[in-house]
Amino acid sequence: MELRIYGVIIETIGMLRTEMEAIGRRDVDLEKMRRAAASIALNTSEGSYSRGKNAQQRFHTALGSTRETLACIEVGVALGYVPCVRDEVRDRMRQILGTLTKLTR
Repeated sequence: MELRIYGVIIETIGMLRTEMEAIGRRDVDLEKMRRAAASIALNTSEGSYSRGKNAQQRFHTALGSTRETLACIEVGVALGYVPCVRDEVRDRMRQILGTLTKLTR
């Protein structure tokens, strides 16, 4: 069963393209943001078709990747690689975090 949050995740990753490119050009260590963002979608998709503890683990991994992606943007802002975390992106990330938190329980 595909979760509604999956579409939000895919759209949000698309919205982060500019930030991913800007941060990746400036800092090879933070370039892992692209991998973390992909992990959100991949683990959420896998979790939505898993059962029991396997599903919980996939959602937990996606939750960690969501937080890591947001942290990469926040560090990119702190280092001056991007001007700010857009409110729309922050709101979507909070929505994703909230949903994944519920799915891990």
